[in-house]
Amino acid sequence: MRRTLIAGNWKLNGSKDSITKLVSELTTGISAVSNVDVAVCSPYIYVPFTESLLTDSPISLGAQDVSMHASGAYTGEVAAVMLKEFSCKYCLVGHSERRAIHGESDDIVVSKFKALKVEGLVPVLCVGESLEDRDQGITMSVVEKQVMAVINECGIDAIDGSVIAYEPVWAIGTGRTASPEQAQEVHAGIRALLERFNKDIAVKTQILYGGSMNPANASALLAMQDIDGGLIGGASLKADDFLAICQAA
Repeated sequence: MRRTLIAGNWKLNGSKDSITKLVSELTTGISAVSNVDVAVCSPYIYVPFTESLLTDSPISLGAQDVSMHASGAYTGEVAAVMLKEFSCKYCLVGHSERRAIHGESDDIVVSKFKALKVEGLVPVLCVGESLEDRDQGITMSVVEKQVMAVINECGIDAIDGSVIAYEPVWAIGTGRTASPEQAQEVHAGIRALLERFNKDIAVKTQILYGGSMNPANASALLAMQDIDGGLIGGASLKADDFLAICQAA
């Protein structure tokens, strides 16, 4: 039986004061949540600070991105081993904003995925289609290509212990959300793809929905058979909303 994972992606938001308040409210309220894995992904500069606030909390720490390099002359980069030193468990790779705004290709995403696996961190591999892709009816082709980039380079065993997050690009930050049935169709398709290579890994892998999940739609989305949690953006910045999603899970 797969556990549900609710992961907050704070994106480029936060200050010492706001994070202190948010984490205090989360660590207090999380006691009402059981049988759910919970994580927050902080901006790089606040990773050590957030780590200190999460001491003795069941909430895990994550990062929003990682360098493909372990060390060297790569100004501004942060390596997986550095994240590991500050107790990061999870790290996003291939988020749609990284792919679209920073031009990250599948090859770059795979390199970052591999860097995390080397250090024993849990990659959260983000995949998803644009509105144009959906309108053209090629959603699964796009998503499968993004997943297969990892499988082709790293093998199916690399998916074991990793997380996949399906994030329809057209539903991120727009207030639009895929219906539970639309989301379930893609999640089931991802699981079927994994099953072609290894049934056990397909059954175990957590596949999160990352398209504007909020307290109003969380229960319906999380009731779907192949939706194992959420990658939460805006709602993760409001403790009440984030905790409501955790409780729905």
